[in-house]
Amino acid sequence: MRTIRVSCFKMPKRSRVVPVEGVYTIGMSSTSTLDIGTVSASPPAPVMQARRGLLWHLLIDLPILLLVAAICILLEVGALPSRRSGFRCNDVDLSFPHMGDSISISLIAAITVIVPFLIMWTVETILHRDDEYTLKKSKLYASARLAGIIYRDYIYGAIVNLTVLEVVKCVVGSPRPSFFDLCQPDAAKTCNGSEYITRYTCTSTRYSRYLQIDSTRSFPSAHASLAVYCGLFLAWYLQRRAFSWHNRSSLAVPLLQILCIIYAVVCPLTRITDHRHHWWDVLAGSLMGIFSVLHTVLVLLKNFSQPSVASSSDISSSDNNHQAVRRLLSNRPVVP
Repeated sequence: MRTIRVSCFKMPKRSRVVPVEGVYTIGMSSTSTLDIGTVSASPPAPVMQARRGLLWHLLIDLPILLLVAAICILLEVGALPSRRSGFRCNDVDLSFPHMGDSISISLIAAITVIVPFLIMWTVETILHRDDEYTLKKSKLYASARLAGIIYRDYIYGAIVNLTVLEVVKCVVGSPRPSFFDLCQPDAAKTCNGSEYITRYTCTSTRYSRYLQIDSTRSFPSAHASLAVYCGLFLAWYLQRRAFSWHNRSSLAVPLLQILCIIYAVVCPLTRITDHRHHWWDVLAGSLMGIFSVLHTVLVLLKNFSQPSVASSSDISSSDNNHQAVRRLLSNRPVVP
């Protein structure tokens, strides 16, 4: 019986993957599956892209944001000229006393900026799962990073909403229900009947110059718009990201959603009961808040779908390569 040696195929020697701290560069060839891992001397492409993205944010996005914020502040304090609509003598809709704000603008700003991120961070931390990607990252850091991606688009929508509101306020120049009390126009003392006055000067000494300027910025309501935007956004976010929790309280998320809806409804209503806005001002501001929520959720965040959220994050492709390498190594037999 003869023994025939077949030498047509030469089997390559199995190479050992040496773990080296740094960046793995895997060489694929026809004679080997994984070459020895080496350390790249130059930064990988994803790192360079991340640095370029950071420079883009610092040199382009940040100055634009500061410019828009500066314009809004200058319009709000009256440093930039804005239109003032006229009024009719003895108009009862403008004769309410100034009673202040039940919910101040500083409280609205704090809720709009701080509360959403805390809720997103909490939800993403609970939903977080440890895997190869987060092997070297803490749970709080990874969840805060994903929450920050969603929060970034949320803040972008809020800034757009507030900018449009401020411009419309200055263009329309509608008097508030407490206009006569805040401004005390000089022409109102001599006009008769329902005469329409277009030129006047505020003579009030009881209130500050800011409140006198603000007395002609009733349309639309910024309180209503920001409250509706924040409340509906959080309710929608909880519905998409937190409502499918398993083995947890079935009433916690609906209760939070109810609180968000109550906030979005009660805050605009206080603007009417405080006689700070007319009902049409509140309606217009609420509609602007709803449109801003729809744009942010459906266009920017793709309805909070998991693939879109993951693709919009700043996870570098090098981390994805590491994850793929770890899976390949876990499937290979151990070489002594």
